[in-house]
Amino acid sequence: MTSDVDAVQQRVLAEILARNAGTEYLANCGLDAATADRDTFRAKVPVVSYDALQPYIQRIVDGDRSPILSTHPVSEFLTSSGTSAGERKLMPTVEDELQRRQSLYSLLMPVMNRYVSGLEAKGLYFLFVKSETRTPGGLPARPVLTSYYKSDLFRNRTRDPYHNYTSPTAAILCADAFQSMYAQMLCGLCQRHDVLRVGAVFASGLLRAIRFLQLNWDQLAADIEAGALTPRVTDASVREAVAAILRRPDPDLAQFVRDQCRGGDWAGIITRVWPNTKYLDVIVTGAMAQYIPTLKHYSGGLPMACTMYASSECYFGLNLRPLCDPSEVAYTIMPNMGYFEFLPVDSATGAAAASVDAANLVELARVEAGREYELVITTYAGLNRYRVGDVLRVAGFHNAAPQFQFVRRKNVLLSIESDKTDEAELQRAVERAAALLRPHGAAVAEYTSQACTKSIPGHYVIYWELLATGSGAGARPAVDKETLDNCCLEMEEALNTVYRQSRVADGSIGPLEIRVVRPGTFEELMDYAISRGASINQYKAPRCVTFPPIIELLDSRVVSTHFSPALPHWTPTRRSD
Repeated sequence: MTSDVDAVQQRVLAEILARNAGTEYLANCGLDAATADRDTFRAKVPVVSYDALQPYIQRIVDGDRSPILSTHPVSEFLTSSGTSAGERKLMPTVEDELQRRQSLYSLLMPVMNRYVSGLEAKGLYFLFVKSETRTPGGLPARPVLTSYYKSDLFRNRTRDPYHNYTSPTAAILCADAFQSMYAQMLCGLCQRHDVLRVGAVFASGLLRAIRFLQLNWDQLAADIEAGALTPRVTDASVREAVAAILRRPDPDLAQFVRDQCRGGDWAGIITRVWPNTKYLDVIVTGAMAQYIPTLKHYSGGLPMACTMYASSECYFGLNLRPLCDPSEVAYTIMPNMGYFEFLPVDSATGAAAASVDAANLVELARVEAGREYELVITTYAGLNRYRVGDVLRVAGFHNAAPQFQFVRRKNVLLSIESDKTDEAELQRAVERAAALLRPHGAAVAEYTSQACTKSIPGHYVIYWELLATGSGAGARPAVDKETLDNCCLEMEEALNTVYRQSRVADGSIGPLEIRVVRPGTFEELMDYAISRGASINQYKAPRCVTFPPIIELLDSRVVSTHFSPALPHWTPTRRSD
């Protein structure tokens, strides 16, 4: 499959066009899909974003069952994460798409077995569903992982190493986040010697689980000691499933949990509680990269495996070197999952064009090493030349199949004037400034930002939640004002030349501000997002916030404010760093 990528891609496009030949959308493009070849498809079908498809999708949402985007009946809608591009998008999908995704899942353990032996034991994975909604037309609308976990493929799965979890299925399927997390953590503690890998979908999800243990270890130990589940878990199916694991009192394990948790030293807690763990299975690319130091702190430096690249629109590919350093993670796109094209990103501006000449798109087999592209997909479910919004860099090739590093989501920006700061640049600036915290036994646990224009000139505001990393972990870190002021300046030094010119020469941007918020603020932020419909599995802390209630929440939790004490370095000539 990876040896003749172009032939596979031509076959996939032919299959997609043949099955969707009778759709309204392709007819409106002037395409006779039954006879069209690739060149005709590229000439006739435009490259589009969600807004162009929204009128078609809305008709399906409202109950129109005619072949609008797909000749196969739409079975459900998959919702975006809720923090991507600021809105929840509805992606129509069809029944056989689940089997296609399952084929990618089936490759995960064979790949991992090449690098780690003895994976037949269990995995402690914190997996969650969100209560689904129904469209006016009666179809379910839910996140892609909720769809998968609720499917017969998952619920009635045969035993295999990848799906051998400590968490009972009933606990995973419980829509109450507290009850689900409590049951999964309790079962993971009871089976602690059976666990060989620990994971969640995103790194932030695993850190949320550790935070849950910090807050609830006393009650968990009490349940283990009594051999009975707390009344706070009321879901009958969860109680029954947990009872099959928590079969009898275990005072020794209860005391062990207390001994590990009550002292406040959380360094290496994962390997102390689950001593046979060989790696963490979490996504730590893109915005999740900021969690790497904290995960290393809690895991004692365990390897972190990023295994799969997927979205609500399509499952794309696998990391064939899953235990590589997080900075080297590259995903091999499987050419049978959909038809993939790539919009070149301007190397000078770092942006893809807003309006696109479809002829400029590059096919999967013709991308160039080192170049950055925006991903464009055509799927069996009826998305045609759809801009996903991910920017990828070609890192190399496996056989003839390109391997891509995830660079960023496009349109995640801070901007006061002509300056534009994207997610990747903001991440680098935070990392550079956070280095000043290490001598003080502190790290940045979470962050977000806003472009504040309430005063003139406007300025960047960065919200930091700090984490104590020394022996006093769990306490509020003590970092002096001068250090935090210097963190502001260090961030500015890491930002682009347009920003620094605006600060130094133009005076059009004010000093960067860091607002330190109290511990637990970003957990409150996630709870707020979930209460508004975000998926606990797919939630990612937004790196830039504009919604007034979120800004009000953050500002109400501020414990100290700090400003850059000087101007950053800037000259008209290009600097070497």
